[in-house]
Amino acid sequence: MSTEEIPKSVLPYPPIHKDAQFVVLSDWDGTITDRDSNDLLVDNLGFGFDKRRALNIECLEDRICFRDTFKEMLESIDKPFEECKEYLKQHIKLDPGFEKFYKYCRANGIPVVIVSSGIEANIRAVLSTLLPGPEAEEIEIIANDVKFTDSEGKGDKWDIVFRHPTSGFGHDKSRAILPYRDLPHRPTLFFCGDGVSDLSAAKHADLLFAKTMPSGHSDLQTFCQKQKINHLPFVDFNKVLEKLQEVVAGKTVDDILSEEGKKY
Repeated sequence: MSTEEIPKSVLPYPPIHKDAQFVVLSDWDGTITDRDSNDLLVDNLGFGFDKRRALNIECLEDRICFRDTFKEMLESIDKPFEECKEYLKQHIKLDPGFEKFYKYCRANGIPVVIVSSGIEANIRAVLSTLLPGPEAEEIEIIANDVKFTDSEGKGDKWDIVFRHPTSGFGHDKSRAILPYRDLPHRPTLFFCGDGVSDLSAAKHADLLFAKTMPSGHSDLQTFCQKQKINHLPFVDFNKVLEKLQEVVAGKTVDDILSEEGKKY
């Protein structure tokens, strides 16, 4: 997609967890959530499912970059930003196993970092609705930003601010995971994803979880199968928790992949 090796980020990153033994990085839309919030907005408030899915396929087959398809999708939404945010709060739910998974990680000192091609403000809004107490505020989020473009700055008109505007991904998720691989005593890295925006990070995890949607479809699984990238399919975060606990207890990633994953 993008030929630039190290795209420059126009947004800050949180400090990496240098002393962690295990780190989980996860996509948000359609992975931690029950559906993709951006697809939901485009399908219902933008130009609709058919055109959106056609662009997804174009991107998956590498005929157009994700950044440009995503920008076109969001530009089709002619609603104020706050209205979009409220729509998501009303319609998005968490994966049924995520809260239990996150509580386990939090109790055992395992960082969980959301790495999203969506907009951070939308993610925070949904999290604040669905997670109790301070947990929603504590989760680290590495995502894109939003810019209000209407004359009054109220968000009646808005544009996405891509973290990596020169990258074909808009947000190159590999830039969140690669610093961990360079640590002298690097942690075991887990990545959870489901779609096209996760492609840049997929091959850099020690154990990659590729989510299967209720329809049985997964763009990320399709990509991994074509590229022969080791991965473990999952339906919800109960499976991720089970396998994470096995690794924490001493089982190797190779053993887990050999038992039930897609090992090439």
